[in-house]
Amino acid sequence: MTVESTAARKPRRSSGTKRASAKRTPQPQSSDPQLVQLLSPEGERVEHPDYRIDPTPDELRGLYRDMVLTRRFDAEATALQRQGELGLWASLLGQEAAQIGSGRALRDDDYVFPTYREHGVAWCRGVDPTNLLGMFRGVNHGGWDPNSNNFHLYTIVIGSQTLHATGYAMGVAKDGADSAVIAYFGDGASSQGDVAESFTFSAVYNAPVVFFCQNNQWAISEPTEKQTRVPLYQRAQGYGFPGIRVDGNDVLACLAVTRSALERARRGEGPTLVEAFTYRMGAHTTSDDPTKYRADEEREAWEAKDPILRLRRCLEREGHAEEAFFTALDEESEALGKRVREVVRAMPDPDPMAIFDHVYADGHTLVDEERAQFAAYQASFADNDTAASAAEGSK
Repeated sequence: MTVESTAARKPRRSSGTKRASAKRTPQPQSSDPQLVQLLSPEGERVEHPDYRIDPTPDELRGLYRDMVLTRRFDAEATALQRQGELGLWASLLGQEAAQIGSGRALRDDDYVFPTYREHGVAWCRGVDPTNLLGMFRGVNHGGWDPNSNNFHLYTIVIGSQTLHATGYAMGVAKDGADSAVIAYFGDGASSQGDVAESFTFSAVYNAPVVFFCQNNQWAISEPTEKQTRVPLYQRAQGYGFPGIRVDGNDVLACLAVTRSALERARRGEGPTLVEAFTYRMGAHTTSDDPTKYRADEEREAWEAKDPILRLRRCLEREGHAEEAFFTALDEESEALGKRVREVVRAMPDPDPMAIFDHVYADGHTLVDEERAQFAAYQASFADNDTAASAAEGSK
C-alpha cells in the first residue's frame, strides 16, 4: 500500500559532553505576551490580538494526522538505525507541531530549504518518507528531485542552507514572482556566521524569505544560553526586520505565525525571523546520549506540553473527533511503519562507479584516470573470488 501526504502537489514557483549547568534560562509561560500561543497544553483555544486562525474540524483532524504519522515514521527510522539498517538518524520527536504547522502554511509555489531534521515539513511537501532514508542508509546523496516538490535536499552543513535560501529568495524577487522562501535551522545554527550573513543580505535586499528557527533548547549538548544572551527572535531587530517567538508545541500558532510571515514576504516587505520555542525530547541524533547533559525532570516537564497530546485534547474537548478516527489513524500509522521497514530493507546498493559521474559536466582527464584505477581495484575482488572458487573446486 502507499501512504501519502494530504498535501496537493503543484510545485514550482510562480512566473565532547559535560554536565548541564544548574542555572537555566526561565521558560516562557503561556501568559508571556512575547510567546504567541493559540492552543494551551490542556487543549483550550487561546485568543491572540495579532494572530487569529479558525480551522475547520477537517483541517484540525488533518493537522493531527500529519503529526501522528510523522512521529510514527520518525520512530520507525530510529528503530531501523538501532537495528543497523541506517547509519544515523536525526529525530524530530517533540518538534512535530513546529514542522507541521509551518509546513502547512506554505503555498505550493513557495520553496523550502531544510536542515536534516525537517521530516514533518517534507511530509507536508509530499516527499515520500522513504525517500528521506536513502542518504542515511548510504545508497544515495538525497533521494528526491528538489524541484518536484520545491523542497531542497537535506543540508548537513550547519547553517549553510540559510544562505542558499537568501540567494534563492533574491532571485524570486528579481523574477517578479509573488512566492516566498523559508529556511529552517536550529538554535545552535544561529551561532554560525552563515546565518548572520543571511540576515544581512536578506534585510539589505528585502528578500522574501522567512527564517524559521526551531529552538529545541539544546545544540547537541550546549543549552540555548550558551548560544545567546537575548531571546533568539530579538536578534532580528539588529538586522532591521521583525522577529517573533511562537509556542513551538502549538500547531495552530505555528501555522498562523508562519502564514503571516510568508504573506508579509510575498507583499515585498522583506524577511521575518520566527523562533519556534519547542523541545527536542529525544537525542540530537542516534549517536548522542542526552542523559549525559540534561536532567530527566526537564524532559518530563516538556512531555506535559506534547504537541500531539495537546491537539488531541482540543479535538476531544470540541467534539471534532470520535474514537473511530483515532483507531483508524493508529492502523494507518502501523501500515506506514511496515511500509517504511520493507522499502528500506529492499533498497539496492548503489553502483560503486557512480561516484565518478557528474563530477564535471564535460569530463576530466584526472577523473577518467581515477575511474580506471578504481575499476581495476574493484575487479581485483572478483578475481580473488574466482581464484578462491577454483581452489575450492580442485580439492
